[in-house]
Amino acid sequence: MSRAGAFDFWSTAGVAFDLSGAIALASLALWLWPKRARFEEAGGSVVAALFLTAAWCVTAAAVATAQAPMLASLAESIRNLAWLVVIYRLFAGDGRHSSLAPIRPVIFALVFVGLLHIGMTLALSYLAVQRGLANLGFEIEVMLRLLVTVGGLVLVHNLYAGAPRELRPGLRWPTIGLAILWSFDLNLYTVAYLARSWPSEIAALRGAAGLALAACLAIAASQGRDELRLKPSRAVTFQTFSLLVIGVYLVAMVAVAQWLSYAGGNFARLIEIAFLTFASAIALVVLPSRRVRSWLKVILAKHFFQHRYDYREEWLRFTRTIGRNDDETSPLGERVVQSVADITDSPAGLLLTPGEQGELTLAARWNWPDIEVPAAACPPEMLVPFEQAGYIADLDDVREGAVPANLNLRVPEWLLAERRAWAMVPLVHYDRLVGMVVLARPAMARKFDWEDFDLLRVIGQQLASYLAENASQEALAESSRFEDFHRRIAFVMHDIKNLASQFSLLARNAELHADKPEFRADMLVTLRNSSDKLNALLARLSRYGAGAVDRLETVSAAEVARTVTARFNGNPQVVLSDVKDLAVTANFHSLEQVLVHLVQNGLDASRAESPVFLSLAADGLFARFEVVDAGSGMSAEFVRHRLFKPFVSTKSGGFGIGAFEARELVKGMKGRLEVESREGLGSRFVVRIPLAATTEIFLNSTSQDQKVA
Repeated sequence: MSRAGAFDFWSTAGVAFDLSGAIALASLALWLWPKRARFEEAGGSVVAALFLTAAWCVTAAAVATAQAPMLASLAESIRNLAWLVVIYRLFAGDGRHSSLAPIRPVIFALVFVGLLHIGMTLALSYLAVQRGLANLGFEIEVMLRLLVTVGGLVLVHNLYAGAPRELRPGLRWPTIGLAILWSFDLNLYTVAYLARSWPSEIAALRGAAGLALAACLAIAASQGRDELRLKPSRAVTFQTFSLLVIGVYLVAMVAVAQWLSYAGGNFARLIEIAFLTFASAIALVVLPSRRVRSWLKVILAKHFFQHRYDYREEWLRFTRTIGRNDDETSPLGERVVQSVADITDSPAGLLLTPGEQGELTLAARWNWPDIEVPAAACPPEMLVPFEQAGYIADLDDVREGAVPANLNLRVPEWLLAERRAWAMVPLVHYDRLVGMVVLARPAMARKFDWEDFDLLRVIGQQLASYLAENASQEALAESSRFEDFHRRIAFVMHDIKNLASQFSLLARNAELHADKPEFRADMLVTLRNSSDKLNALLARLSRYGAGAVDRLETVSAAEVARTVTARFNGNPQVVLSDVKDLAVTANFHSLEQVLVHLVQNGLDASRAESPVFLSLAADGLFARFEVVDAGSGMSAEFVRHRLFKPFVSTKSGGFGIGAFEARELVKGMKGRLEVESREGLGSRFVVRIPLAATTEIFLNSTSQDQKVA
């Protein structure tokens, strides 16, 4: 087929498609006019847009040339403006004009581009321009068309994706029709820009896009949907804005590259390729950046929405995070930190909970393994403003001294020195502080406002109730385990009673049959079996007393240390070093039992050639016993949550109450038991017992007060 024949074929096909599309669109407009209420407030706009689209098809059929003349171009611009009005009316259909804040700038920009294109078309038609300028005008015209089609597709995406799930069926077919119309134009103008000429073969099929649009709208109207309202969400707004930014970036990049191709002279192509490569590399680095995305979210929330947070989404995410219960679920402490961090987009955080003396200690960390947290992370005297006022501390304000003086707020130095530490959120339950969440600085840090404080305070109270409930459940479970332990002891007592009965029976029979050799042989067997049973039972129970201290008296701490070492006589691993002659107020046997347990644990955790050191020194008002080993050590999580829990043992056949009982005995002697351990490095247990002189001073002051009274 010759070139002229091919042109005649595509021209004839284009006229046929255009006229068919015009007839279908006009017929649909006439049929839809009485039923325009099905599209609610957008019904009249839809009918008008259908008539204008039909007029555009008629104009395209009447022109029938390879180059798009002024009349067809003007008709297409008016068609695009009409459908933009339809989309705007669909967005405004729910009556909430505040929801149109992120949509209006896009629609107004596209309308401006459409009007600019109309003005440029009229100018090029009435002015005699040189061929070079005409080519430049053609390329600019195509770029403006691309802007309108890309923006229209973004709006169509937002129109459907932002609708509630139950309302999407009513919007499915209209959005599909508009997507087909503008997607065809996008491909058409992309080919035209790349080829720098009008692709008449592809343009001949534009009427088919009009037919598809008419079919989709007919299906939508025949279904009789009553609801076509949109409720755009923040996520969809952010997606739309991101797509718009990307579209503007691509158009700007193409425009600059085209300008470079004209201004570059002999090196035009090289300069254009170098610019496109450099700009693409920047886009790949900058656009996926977490900091850029955070900045966009802050800008959108600040300028497009009345409230910073979508409270429904925040609450649903909070309940999903804190309520997860599967095999891969992280511990409750980590989920508490994550649920607060998600609200402020913080990448990491810590959970501090009250210890035995009221100080805050590290309970969990989330995505923050490198921060060093002291054993006493926050002293009790620093917690008053957080507990009484529920104060949420912005650590940047604390560092700058911008905190109200009446709060008397003090923050630990290690937190102020850590620049990543951003905020402290107290978890208060019935006026009692049950935890503190420390948040790391997000990628886009900002100042807190009233909305942040309100939401974080409510979330903190909810989390405090979860932690309090979890603590109550653990206490009930521990009580149940104690009850089970008492039942086990009852069985042990039953075995001891049986052994005692055997010994009593053996003693009575010995009086009658001691002279018989057979009886003596049976007696030896019985004694040996009973002794073995009793020794096995005592071996299991000898290290576990009742946990109570009968009587406190002045005791030589050095003598206790030497007695403990003597218990391990012959074992070169136990080394007694640096013993001071100190007098303490304690119970000799209870203190000995504690130290024996700690030394034995050090031996169990160490290799045969690794020593276990026991030392005694003065520490202020206390005598400090230290048991240090270089064994396998323990993890921080084990020390915090399992070491002092009863019935938790790492040894086969162990009762799991040794460490628990040791701590209870030390507390009964008015002392403290502390532990520091690192996996693979070893452990250090510190037992602090009050000096006898301290007790005498206290007793003397008490007796003098009583005499005065």
